Amino acid sequence: MVTFLAGGTGTPKLLDGADAVFDPAETTVVANTGDDVELGGHLVCPDVDTVLFHGGGVLDTETWWGIEDDTTATHEELRGLADAAGLDGGPRYLDDAAQTAGRDIARWRRFSGVAEFMEIGDRDRAVHLTRTSLLDEGRSLTEVTRTLADAFGLEIELLPMSDDPVATIVHTDEGPMHFQEYWVHRRAEPAVRDVEFRGSGSAAPTASVLDALSDPVVVGPSNPITSIGPMLSMTAFAAALESTPVVAVSPFVAETVFSGPAAELMAGTGYDPSTAGVASAYPFADAFVLDERDDTPLDRPVVRTDTRIDGPGDAECVARAVETALAAVS
Repeated sequence: MVTFLAGGTGTPKLLDGADAVFDPAETTVVANTGDDVELGGHLVCPDVDTVLFHGGGVLDTETWWGIEDDTTATHEELRGLADAAGLDGGPRYLDDAAQTAGRDIARWRRFSGVAEFMEIGDRDRAVHLTRTSLLDEGRSLTEVTRTLADAFGLEIELLPMSDDPVATIVHTDEGPMHFQEYWVHRRAEPAVRDVEFRGSGSAAPTASVLDALSDPVVVGPSNPITSIGPMLSMTAFAAALESTPVVAVSPFVAETVFSGPAAELMAGTGYDPSTAGVASAYPFADAFVLDERDDTPLDRPVVRTDTRIDGPGDAECVARAVETALAAVS
């Protein structure tokens, strides 16, 4: 049994070849939900859905989000209506009172659907509509995710990190903004001053997540701050990682990040944007998988390989390095 922590695109890319090394029937993926947004009344869970669509064989692996060959007729019509009505097309937060009204799981991340600042495909939207409707029927996010996983025929077990709301808020020199506004709308342009995981003080991992964390854990090459950070912000989640074997794959080659805003976010929260900084952010990690070009000295066992993942073969290579590292610390 093995459990992967997933957020962004790094861990899903690793999962693209991990099934050749780790039996999918004995693999659990715990997905970040700090990035989730309620957009036009529908709960969008980007990190859950990337794993869901990948496992279902429909993920757009050019972008690593959304459904391959999806159409965007509804999205385009929303933007066209906004233009015709003279409505601002930027992210349109609902007011403060609305942020804490309605579904608890959607707290602090509610946006109007006017002009829809995130592009949502038509088939993709059907998933969000189904998810939101099942939540409104009284099911938990964990239950809804299992239902969707069954619909997509996943072989792995996919779990959201919590059934409680945790929202990733990036504090910038232009003020606080939800991670999706910072990354999708602003393309990581504002300087980062801090990152807040709103709600984490009262949030907890589910019993299913804690059970999964009793197995050896793999932290994929995801953003340590906004992909893994929301999970670690829950006290019980971080504590569970202290008592189980953990191998982390660095998303950096020394001081160069493979993709995404990890460097800016790490620097803005006081970590060195490098493999050394990742090691500081992960004191619970028992071993690391680093790129063969990365000579960063660490105080824990290291397995080196080519960690660039451009397809299933590369992913399998990294997964085998993970297997070797787990064997050394289990």
